[in-house]
Amino acid sequence: MKDLLLIGIGPGDPRQVTFEAVEALRRATVFFVLDKGPATRELVRLRKAILERYRPEGGYRLVQVADPQRDSGSDDYVAAVDDWHRQRAALYGSLINEEMTSADTGAFLLWGEPGLYDSTLRILERVREQGLALRLEVIPGISSVQALAARHQIPLNRIGEPLTVLPGRRLAQQHRIDNAVVMLDGQCAFASLDDPGLVIYWGAYLGTADEVLIAGPLQAVKAQILETREQCRLRKGWIMDTYLLRRTP
Repeated sequence: MKDLLLIGIGPGDPRQVTFEAVEALRRATVFFVLDKGPATRELVRLRKAILERYRPEGGYRLVQVADPQRDSGSDDYVAAVDDWHRQRAALYGSLINEEMTSADTGAFLLWGEPGLYDSTLRILERVREQGLALRLEVIPGISSVQALAARHQIPLNRIGEPLTVLPGRRLAQQHRIDNAVVMLDGQCAFASLDDPGLVIYWGAYLGTADEVLIAGPLQAVKAQILETREQCRLRKGWIMDTYLLRRTP
């Protein structure tokens, strides 16, 4: 039986790591870090900065490996993600078997909240199906959605109205938007909406020194968001952003 901690570390600011997460960080003896390549090497550095802040005494091992690449050009998104998860499950199983003893406690440092748009739990379930006995503990974290609402000083929901959370590729399928948080929108689906009744609250690199915020009527600010987003992506080589679309009363 191998013990694993899935630790939500927030969207980027080390101060947003919870006390529960700090306690978990101090229990772990092996940390697994996936390196997605030079463009996102900064994400690895941020994880290491969190460890240096909360584990300055050391006493742990850091296992850093290359992350399998998803086929982003596939026309079948679901199949491409399923194959990617299969590759990750094989990698995770090997790492846990080879890098942990029965006396170790392993940990994955997960951006934001482990239960919101993170696949680690699903992948580890595949590892279990391969026959590896795991005992998991999930430590919740502050999500980019919470950070977005805090930075714009808005509630996520309005009284009596639904709140929808969806990926960008599903935005065009929404018949009516009241309050919709959109994540993983690499194609900027909001730019194709022409509804004059929508406002947008957008944020990139939430919780980091490079945080960018834009808000206003969608039709008035979407060109500014597109331009800002592209400038940020070119400057840093990667971008993580999310936004809330809301219908004006």
